[in-house]
Amino acid sequence: QVQLVESGGGLVQAGNSLRISCAASGRTFSGYPMAWFRQAPGKEREFVAAISWIVGTTRYADSVKGRFTISRDNAQNTLWLQMNSLKLEDTAVYYCAVSELSLYYMSTILPNRPNQYGYWGQGTQVTVSS
Repeated sequence: QVQLVESGGGLVQAGNSLRISCAASGRTFSGYPMAWFRQAPGKEREFVAAISWIVGTTRYADSVKGRFTISRDNAQNTLWLQMNSLKLEDTAVYYCAVSELSLYYMSTILPNRPNQYGYWGQGTQVTVSS
């Protein structure tokens, strides 16, 4: 059974940093992109960042560019999101996701819509306080 389990969320003051993780189990996702999305109360799930299987190719939402860094360890089947200079508006549940669409296999093109991702974790809450 495939599982994506996020961890590392919590309460942090604005301006500080936090790193969240996502561990995949049950199988590997060789060749496919992984991503982080987030959802704030009353809002739609939005794209945060994505990373290809081929190390070095990333994509970020404009709202987090320059502050967040996505990374992955393919051997450990783990995804991270380093979040720096956190803002109040970063408060949300953060979800990791994997896309297994053949279009993106071993590709540097990274999808950014929720319906392009088929596997999801349960989410981890990140709350930024003033």
